[in-house]
Amino acid sequence: MPYLEKTTAQHDADVSIYFEDQGEGQPIILIHGWPLSGAMWEYQVPTLIENGYRVISYDRRGFGKSSRPWNGYDYHTMAEDLNDLIEQLEIEDVILVGFSMGGGELAQYVDTFGTSKIDKLVFMSSIAPYLLKTDDNPSGAPDDVFKGMENGIKNDRAGFLKGFGSGFVNYEENKERISQAQLDYNFQIALDASPKGTLDCINAFGRTDLRDALKKIDVPTLFIHGDTDNIVPIEPSSKQGHSIVKDSKLEIIKDAPHGLYVTHKDEVNKILLDFIK
Repeated sequence: MPYLEKTTAQHDADVSIYFEDQGEGQPIILIHGWPLSGAMWEYQVPTLIENGYRVISYDRRGFGKSSRPWNGYDYHTMAEDLNDLIEQLEIEDVILVGFSMGGGELAQYVDTFGTSKIDKLVFMSSIAPYLLKTDDNPSGAPDDVFKGMENGIKNDRAGFLKGFGSGFVNYEENKERISQAQLDYNFQIALDASPKGTLDCINAFGRTDLRDALKKIDVPTLFIHGDTDNIVPIEPSSKQGHSIVKDSKLEIIKDAPHGLYVTHKDEVNKILLDFIK
């Protein structure tokens, strides 16, 4: 199995990042959301490969088949993981696609490493640039929302994730688009993740201000969001990001929930291909 092996002096242990590298052509790196893994891209990978792209998906530290270190669940460290993967694979002209929490890696990567190796960026149901409600970010979510998530993970992780998974796809409204079995599958992926990583990532995606990072983006950029996303509100995320990133595009999918990559996969794949081509 392909792994990125990292010796991390700033943290407690060496870290292995699991990735899959398939297809040929311009490289696309897919970055998954919380609390899932690279397996979430099952319905995007074949379409992208069939359209002539090399597709690389990886599991964030603490998730999927990657190592489960105690520390390092902040965007600076996770962007370093992404950069190390790009360096190890010796790729350039990369298209980065970040879903939900994965949008944070995109923003932090550009802030830290620039865009010399990046061709395009896609923020999908992304948390970027800033979810926390503050005086200068009034459309964000109150901190009590993230404290509630943290308490849920600390006190009944399985119970919290079960309910979160249903809201992730607006299950009651989308039963004709997604099966209970798919919910169960997502739940199992989430359960298999590091409890510590699952907890710490809430602080990263909930409280990291990436507004200045987005101002540094100078490559073609697309924001995709559902207009019924009950997990990541569209105003402080994709709409605000679109207003910050010069010449960016915003595609809003009608009646789509947070997990639109599976409920509205045909629409998502078409928008994605139209943009990257």
